[in-house]
Amino acid sequence: MSSTSKTILIGDKDYPSSLKEIHNPPKQLYIKGEITNQDKVAIAIVGTREYSAYGKQVALDLSSKLAKLGITIISGLARGIDTFAHKAALEAGGRTIAVLGSGMDRKSFSPSCNYALGEEIAKNGAVITEYPEGTIGAIYTFPERNRIVSGLSLGVIVIEAPERSGALITANLALEQNKEVFAVPGNIYDRNSQGAHNLIKQGAKLVTCVKDVLEELNLTHLLTESPKTKIKPENKEEEIILSALSLQPTHIDDIIKITKLPTSIVNSTLTILEIKNAVRNLGKNNYIIK
Repeated sequence: MSSTSKTILIGDKDYPSSLKEIHNPPKQLYIKGEITNQDKVAIAIVGTREYSAYGKQVALDLSSKLAKLGITIISGLARGIDTFAHKAALEAGGRTIAVLGSGMDRKSFSPSCNYALGEEIAKNGAVITEYPEGTIGAIYTFPERNRIVSGLSLGVIVIEAPERSGALITANLALEQNKEVFAVPGNIYDRNSQGAHNLIKQGAKLVTCVKDVLEELNLTHLLTESPKTKIKPENKEEEIILSALSLQPTHIDDIIKITKLPTSIVNSTLTILEIKNAVRNLGKNNYIIK
């Protein structure tokens, strides 16, 4: 990272108490940023690197809503679901902690494509690792870091994971640590749903909304009754496009067909609505309302 990280030993008073309770706790942690008392109420969100538009949508939605309630989001900063969980927490103004399976210096930071994201996370949360600078991520370091991901959390939410997945390793470690395990259902024909579905068969809590998680963890008191502030359309084109969108992804070609607006108007209006944080592009021109 851009500035020197600090080292916390297992005997230090600011070493996370939840990690002391797991099997084989890390003897030291290298930290960029801060771990605070607020982070004692934390939930891990993990999943596949080979995500779908649906998986991205769920990760962004759950992470954002949990972060807005003051819950810290923990993940492994891997590409895919992990990345979206961290980004959504930051976008929501919440806290997030990334656990690396490598050293924290730029040369060994893994994945290197998320180095800049790690810098942002450290400003409103923390990036941590048990590995000293110069440690290159290896086939064993990433599964080892997963015990820290689950150890820092009250529970683990699995979003899209094939039958052999690092996310499932995290879920199994959570069970060993007597933590709650949650799984988001998906398409029964999609291989990326098989891991989550197997967890549900084995007793994991099925999650379709934030309330499912809060009820299981006895955190429903965090819910507020204040209604969500809706973005008001400023012209007829915005009104027409917003009325055509929902939480179900809609491709831009279908938006054009539904609204009967010119392609140029749809493109420019969607861009403006994205800036206003009224809609979200899930990738490949699939849009949902926020």
